[in-house]
Amino acid sequence: MGLDKSLAELAIAEARKMGAKYADARLEKSVWESITVKDGKVERVKSGEIQGLGLRVLLKTWGFASTTELNKKALKRTAAAAVGMARSAGKVGKIRLSKIPVKQDKVRAKIVVDPLSIPIEEKVNLCLESDRCARVDRFIRRTSVYLACEMVQKNFMSSEGADITFENTLTYCEVFALAKRGGVVEYMDDIAGGSAGFEIVKNFDPPTRAKEVGERASQLAAAKTLPEKRTTVVLDQDLVALLCHEIIGHPSEADRVLGREAAWAGKAWWAGMRGKRIGSQLLNATDDPRIKGALGYYEYDDEGTPARRKELIREGILVEHMHSRETAAEFGVPPNGNMRAQSFEYLPLIRMSNTFIEPGDFTREELFEIREGVYLKGQKIPSIDSRRYNFQISAKEAFLIRKGELTGPFRGASIVGVAPEFFTSIDAVANDFEMRPVPNCGKGDPMQTIAVGNGGPHLRGVALVAGVR
Repeated sequence: MGLDKSLAELAIAEARKMGAKYADARLEKSVWESITVKDGKVERVKSGEIQGLGLRVLLKTWGFASTTELNKKALKRTAAAAVGMARSAGKVGKIRLSKIPVKQDKVRAKIVVDPLSIPIEEKVNLCLESDRCARVDRFIRRTSVYLACEMVQKNFMSSEGADITFENTLTYCEVFALAKRGGVVEYMDDIAGGSAGFEIVKNFDPPTRAKEVGERASQLAAAKTLPEKRTTVVLDQDLVALLCHEIIGHPSEADRVLGREAAWAGKAWWAGMRGKRIGSQLLNATDDPRIKGALGYYEYDDEGTPARRKELIREGILVEHMHSRETAAEFGVPPNGNMRAQSFEYLPLIRMSNTFIEPGDFTREELFEIREGVYLKGQKIPSIDSRRYNFQISAKEAFLIRKGELTGPFRGASIVGVAPEFFTSIDAVANDFEMRPVPNCGKGDPMQTIAVGNGGPHLRGVALVAGVR
């Protein structure tokens, strides 16, 4: 998968000749494959590859253009298009970029088994077998298995002298089952994914997971619902991962804090709150791109900024945002490596990487040592306001807690809250940390989807638990 870095050098040189004060180029090659099986049939097998270059230039403002034609003539046109875009912008304020160390480096993510080396027939048969395993009884009405892998090679170069190559492999698998009993429809799914090879799928064991998913979906479709009640709640790692993604990760992106996404992606309720308390002393949240094996792994972002661990919330105090070089200059802080693009075809945006709530000192069992409450497991579609302040997040299943004992499952439950109130109510955080893969975090206009990781341990707080209405 060799890349001709002279192409990136040429594009940057042409942009500089045309008046760009700064330019950077991302030369990328991607090879991918995906398999979708639904209801016992192969619905789709897709594979392909793409290679191209994205060029970003700075005059008074940014300009960007991309191309899949990698020859001298096409690259000159690309440079002219990017510079022309920057020149055509109306009156804008001066853009400043924080300084970063200029790096020359090569990074290759470790894999054990190349997923593209596994014969497609073997992967299709695994998906078909897993789909069969999910159909555990007559109440299962829909099943599916999705398996995808991608190998990406990226070279980043800048007019400052950066030259960084990153080779990465992403692998993802999902099993799903939907059950119907009378007029009740419920579903279950399970996922695995990361910056690694086919070993992820082998360790996940899709047939076994699919059978479990089918059994839980069928059981849940026969379950009762809970009455609405404000109570103590214990959230599992899956639900905490979604809460962290929506209520901590996205509001931590500095462009949202500055209100620059208000028209199509929302703001952040903690604008102006840095250094202030927003939650319990037990709440610690982090964004860390350098977690090897996680889906959001990288060592340098798409501006060439070295990735680093960021303490977003420390003991309930809002500490740090995720930045680009531009927003870091506006806030007067060092850049911290969170600019990423879906591919060379897109302008990079501030994105979370692996964002999680850190483990605490409690055991999982200690969280259930309460007189009464509700245990919520699994994540479904969330509903959050544009400031990420008010939220309602549905759980796949719920259990009543009475003096440490669980009864259930119950279906149709959701947690409803106001972010600072819920964060402040947290009184126990367990030590059983887990990371979840999110292959399709969306942001931008046009929309970009990107791979991230989210996670956390079991935690306990107080919220309104709403049932099916």
